[in-house]
Amino acid sequence: MAVLERVATLVRANLNDLIDRAEDPEKMIKQVILDMENQLLQVKTQVAISMADHHLLQKKQAEQADKAAEWMRKAELAVDKSQDDLARAALERFQSFTKMADGYTQQVADQKQQVDTLRRALEQLEQKLIEARQKSDILIATHRRARALERANDAQLVMTGTGPAAGFDRMERKVMRSEAVSQAKSELVANDVDRRFDALEREDEVGRLLDALKARRTKS
Repeated sequence: MAVLERVATLVRANLNDLIDRAEDPEKMIKQVILDMENQLLQVKTQVAISMADHHLLQKKQAEQADKAAEWMRKAELAVDKSQDDLARAALERFQSFTKMADGYTQQVADQKQQVDTLRRALEQLEQKLIEARQKSDILIATHRRARALERANDAQLVMTGTGPAAGFDRMERKVMRSEAVSQAKSELVANDVDRRFDALEREDEVGRLLDALKARRTKS
């Protein structure tokens, strides 16, 4: 039966495996539970129908057995009355109803087996559904924590990789380098001014020395 095949698939289903394969685990968990609830309703309906069919077959089997017994009594009565032709006719009816009763007996057994199979499937699905409901909240909470941790790790990788934070670090280094270059240029400019003043002072000193030398030479 298609219903039993679907139930067997759901009973064998492992929520953890489904979560691993799902793009949206929370949605998958809710969908699996919904599928189980729908299948549970279908199986309950099938069990009820199968049980009704089983009772109907039992009733038919009993009716055929009662008719066979009734014709056996008639055959016995005909024999007692030395009515062999009626006894034969009654025995023919007895055989016919006995065969029908035997046929219903086999159908009753087959139907009973189907009812038992459906009941076991129903019990397994009910247990699986209980377990799924109990685990769903835990699995969803676990998945959410894992997602949050994953996002945190991704953010940390971005901070240390090539993301916006890394770009900010590169810009900071560029600004600091530009500042260092400007400082160096300023120092160079300052040093050049100092050298020019030093040169002027040296020229003045040389000029005074020259004037003093000329004055001494003139006196002598």
